[in-house]
Amino acid sequence: MSNSVVLFENNDHKFIYLGIEKNNLEGIFTNQFLIIHNDEGVLLDPGGVHVFPRVLANVSEHISTDKIKAIFYTHQDPDVSSGIALWSSTLDSVKIYISELWERFLPHFGVFDSSNLVPIKDRGGEIKFSDGYSLKIIPAHFLHSLGNFTLYDPISKILFSGDIGVGVVQPSEDKIFVENFNDYTKYMEGFHKRYMSSNIAAKKWIEIVSKFDVEMMTPQHGLLFKRNEYNQFLNWFKDLKCGIDIINEIY
Repeated sequence: MSNSVVLFENNDHKFIYLGIEKNNLEGIFTNQFLIIHNDEGVLLDPGGVHVFPRVLANVSEHISTDKIKAIFYTHQDPDVSSGIALWSSTLDSVKIYISELWERFLPHFGVFDSSNLVPIKDRGGEIKFSDGYSLKIIPAHFLHSLGNFTLYDPISKILFSGDIGVGVVQPSEDKIFVENFNDYTKYMEGFHKRYMSSNIAAKKWIEIVSKFDVEMMTPQHGLLFKRNEYNQFLNWFKDLKCGIDIINEIY
C-alpha cells in the first residue's frame, strides 16, 4: 500500500490522492481521491470491495469518517462502485451522487435504501459544502458510460476525469504524473479507442472542460496530468477516432 499524496492544500481546502494498493486482487489498479473543505470531506470514486479497507484507512489519516458528507461516482462500473454498499453502511449520513440513469441498478450492488441517494441529472450539477462552496459536476456522457460525469474543483483547479485520460499502466510509487505525454499515449490509445463511444462525444466534453482553468487532471486509473500534459491530452483526444468511428475495425 502506498501513502496518500496531498495534491493541493491551503488553509481550508485539500485535494488528496489516496495512494494505491500494490497487491490488490481486482486486477485493475484504481485511483481514489478525497477533497476536504473546512473539515467536510467528499470522496471521488472510492472503488471496489477489494480496496475498501485500504481506502478507508487512508481516508481516516486525513479526516474523521463521520465528516465525509458525500461520495461522487462518475459511473456504474464495479471497479468504481462495487464498494458502495460498504461505504453506505459505514458512513451513516453520507449522500451518494450518481447518474440518475444508474440509480435503479444500485440494489444489484446491495444498496436498497435510496434515501441517501442524489441522482445526478444529465446536465450535471453541484456538490455544495456548508459554507456555500461547491464542486462542479460536468457531463461526460457516452465517454465510456452512457451516464457519465467528471468533476471540477474550482479552488484546487483539479479536474477529476474518471475514465477519461486513463493509462493502462502498473502502479509505481516513484511516478505519479505523466512525464512524457507522447510516450504515454501508448498506454491510453487502446483503451480510449475501444471504451469511448465516438469522437463527437469526445469533442463535446472537450468543448465544456476547455472553459475551466485546469491546473491538473486526475483520472481513475494510471498517472495524473499536470497543466501542460493535460493540454496535450485535450489536443490528442479531440482528434482521436474511437468507438463507432472505427466500427469496421472492431467487427
